Amino acid sequence: MAREIVLDTETTGFEPSQGHRLVEIGCIELINHLPTGRVFHTYINPERDVPEEAYNVHGLSYDFLKAHPLFRDVGSLFLDFIEDSPLVIHNAKFDMKFINAELKTHELKEVPFERAIDTLLIARKKFPGSPASLDALCKRFGVDNKARDKHGALLDAELLAQVYLELMGGKQPSLSLHISQKERKVIEITKGEKAFRASRPHSPTQEELTLHQDLVEKLKKSL
Repeated sequence: MAREIVLDTETTGFEPSQGHRLVEIGCIELINHLPTGRVFHTYINPERDVPEEAYNVHGLSYDFLKAHPLFRDVGSLFLDFIEDSPLVIHNAKFDMKFINAELKTHELKEVPFERAIDTLLIARKKFPGSPASLDALCKRFGVDNKARDKHGALLDAELLAQVYLELMGGKQPSLSLHISQKERKVIEITKGEKAFRASRPHSPTQEELTLHQDLVEKLKKSL
């Protein structure tokens, strides 16, 4: 079974080298490109203010975030969840630099960039010249993103999981990643009664034997 982790983050800005920090991590486990239901999600206290520009993107204020754990309290749990699986990320350079900056700061093992599968690069290669944002890909593949009025790590990871499945070849029409209990159907396989059928005759008729003999006599060096 191929295990992958779809990952998304939210931050206070664009550059960890300028003091910006992670504020949210969302991860979804995939087996053979399909979600298993296992997720890792946490908000993070960035120990600093959240600029208005970042707040307008994800809606996470410092007043909200200060009640949540520091990265040093969740970093090991994050690493335990992702294990050594490939990481499916949209614009991997952005998320990976923040994740590794936090891991390095807290003296935890960094994640090699080679483990990242960048869906942004896949989309640009597959659809050259077309918009490749997550919203654009949701629109292209008919993925419902109406709930995405603001960015959110777990929500965006859920959307990316569906987009990634389409980028990898698409799903069957009957497949739904979000099936409500009301929509869920259980197919029961029962053992039915086997109808009796008489065996078919397999011996040749006299007419068939005569026709066969006539054919053999016309053949040269017949066995």
